[in-house]
Amino acid sequence: MTSPIELDELDCDFKESVQESTPEANLDLCLTCGACTGGCPASELLDMDPRKLLRMVLLGMDDEVRKTPWAWVCTMCARCFKACPMKINIPKLVYSIRKSWPRDKAPKGIRGSCDQHIRTGNAMGVPSKDFIWVVEDVAEEIRENDPKFKDLQVTVDRKEAHFVINQNSREPVTEPDELGPLWKILHTVGADWTYPSVMWAGENYCLFLADEEGWKYILEEFVYHIDNNLGATVVVNTE
Repeated sequence: MTSPIELDELDCDFKESVQESTPEANLDLCLTCGACTGGCPASELLDMDPRKLLRMVLLGMDDEVRKTPWAWVCTMCARCFKACPMKINIPKLVYSIRKSWPRDKAPKGIRGSCDQHIRTGNAMGVPSKDFIWVVEDVAEEIRENDPKFKDLQVTVDRKEAHFVINQNSREPVTEPDELGPLWKILHTVGADWTYPSVMWAGENYCLFLADEEGWKYILEEFVYHIDNNLGATVVVNTE
């Protein structure tokens, strides 16, 4: 006959490491109510859901937890955290799992986008001069084809603009026409804004990779450029 699990037999090293770095994660407070799973967009993918993942952590299934690819399916949207009556920080748990993976084993797409952003300032690897050319070209096309916006101005690195706005880097590369609607709104309301040329992309895949050094580098370069070169008052992250 199978013996029941004795609590003092559990070796929950991974849980303890998460709680040490994030004491407010509240991992031990799970009621197994399933509220986290009910609204999770990744629930049941790869035969996993937030409640099951947390139970595995609490049962000391550290090897299985560290190896589950579901950690890369989770969007870390925090819907589970907001629904949880005990405020268990499952997104932080997932982040910790990702961080425990060897970098070269992480999904190639996320890893490559993080590396591109570090090298070029955006996840698509677009040189800043090419981004500026696309912006100027699309703006000129709008002025020529839409009389209502014949005075449209879109600038890059204009000093003392009130707003600095970053941009999803995929749009200038694959969908440049999608840039126009936001510009038209900003023009209509008379917003004083500009794009930055340094770390101009709104996304940050180093966050999703749990690469804290890369994440920090991108933000520090962006903030330095804003504070020391542009002097803007407000930053708007479109992502």
